[in-house]
Amino acid sequence: MPRVAVLQMTSGVDPEENFRTIVAALDEARAGGAQMLFTPEMSLLLDRDRARAADKIVTEDASPFPVRFREAARQTGIWLTVGAPVRLPDDRFANRQWLFGPSDEAPVSYDKIHMFDVTLADGESWRESSAYRPGEKVATIAETPVGRLGLTICYDIRFPALFEALGRQECDCIAIPAAFTRPTGAAHWHTLVRARAIESSAFVVAPAQVGVHEDGRATYGHSMVVDPWGEVLLDMGGDEAGLGFAEIDLARIAEVRRQVPSLANRREIAI
Repeated sequence: MPRVAVLQMTSGVDPEENFRTIVAALDEARAGGAQMLFTPEMSLLLDRDRARAADKIVTEDASPFPVRFREAARQTGIWLTVGAPVRLPDDRFANRQWLFGPSDEAPVSYDKIHMFDVTLADGESWRESSAYRPGEKVATIAETPVGRLGLTICYDIRFPALFEALGRQECDCIAIPAAFTRPTGAAHWHTLVRARAIESSAFVVAPAQVGVHEDGRATYGHSMVVDPWGEVLLDMGGDEAGLGFAEIDLARIAEVRRQVPSLANRREIAI
């Protein structure tokens, strides 16, 4: 039965420091018997001051970190997800999630499709699309320790069509790395994570940012692992960073899909 590690982080504005935190967690994950380590959205760099962050955001080819993460995954034998901002050829950014396997292959990557453009009741405002370009492709990886893995990022969680697409591809597990605000997290996080697992009939691993960050934002935490029936296997709370573990019983997926075959019963809706 695969065992996964989930890193709840309070990422800061220094990528090198965040890198050291993630690599230390890789060693701890291996010691804890995990085959995979999941990290949150923007785990390598979380900085809402775009002028300050700009020099640290480079193209994937120019960044030293993919090679270093790939080597760390190879040395530990642990699969690893990492979130990072990446500069694109048109000089905009992508909110990217990398998946590194314990080999010398280049990472699989997914760019966040849905941009977080909101104004909350307390006046907190975010316009991710002003600097970031949305991704266009669904990402699934056929063979990982947790079976077929689908990648999403944070605000994607509010768009069921993406998860329906992952369900149609028969994903066994879906990653939802996040940096939820505290107001939206308190209102919706647990409900959304459980709903996405239930409707996809898949495990969901949702590593989250937590606490007050160097850039002044505050994030909700509550990194979670949820099974296909919606049962919460791990909830790391909203107080502090740390590493959690959960077992992924892949036989549970077929059991749930036999009981409630919602993916097989799905019909096209005419509008």
